Amino acid sequence: MRCAWQEFIQLLPLWMRKDVDTLGKDELQELRLRVRLPPELVTISGSLWLRRNVSAEDLSFVMNATSQYSPWAASTLRNGYITAAGGHRIGVCGEAVIHDGLMSGIRNPFSVCMRVARDFPGIANAAQCYTGSVLIVGKPGSGKTTLLRDLIRQRSEDREGSVVVVDERGELFPLIHGTSCFPAGKRTDIMTNCTKTQGISTVLRTMGPACIAVDEITEQADCDALMRAGWSGVSLLATAHAGGRTDLLRRPAYQPIIESKLFDTLLVMQPDKSWRAERILL
Repeated sequence: MRCAWQEFIQLLPLWMRKDVDTLGKDELQELRLRVRLPPELVTISGSLWLRRNVSAEDLSFVMNATSQYSPWAASTLRNGYITAAGGHRIGVCGEAVIHDGLMSGIRNPFSVCMRVARDFPGIANAAQCYTGSVLIVGKPGSGKTTLLRDLIRQRSEDREGSVVVVDERGELFPLIHGTSCFPAGKRTDIMTNCTKTQGISTVLRTMGPACIAVDEITEQADCDALMRAGWSGVSLLATAHAGGRTDLLRRPAYQPIIESKLFDTLLVMQPDKSWRAERILL
């Protein structure tokens, strides 16, 4: 298991660092901070609580430490999160800023959910037999990104060609000082800090990929871009939010990729973060 743990600890106010380090270094999955309530450490074994309450100033510290005053990082708040160094995702709840009917950011945060990015090499070993295009589905926090990351590494060892990752949020293979803190594989190329739609179109034209990998397809535009790539002779690795196959089939945005049989195999995440393989059939 790998984790940019020190980068995570540096995001925290000084008063809680020692306790979080002691209690959560090996098992912490999420740290939830809510104004006027004690921090909640969500671990593999259950929740733990610190004694001191979180203040608005504590949340401001976390936001500033996470964004490092970067305009790019701050701009992702329109989606409700910021990705920190090491791939840790900081989800934010607060007062939404609305422009022209769309959320453009969040001010006066009330709470944050700090999800720890961990890497588990080898968890996709049993999935090597699934060639072609693979779609991973599961609920939030079920381990989709972790499985996808290792599947990319496995696929990059094939002799068929390169795997190009469009890493929109910098969570699959996060960079620290220009170097990925998780091994990506010897035939993996990474495009980051752009939308999936733009990235897929760009790498399809410029990088000659055998496989394109993306995390969390959520919009019709994402599906359209995958359709163009998939029917251009490129295999695909992707994740999507869904409780399972039935839930996936109910989502209108996913209907075109399901009906066209764009993906060959469905990997469904289980509550214990294992997965089950299914064929995608209507």
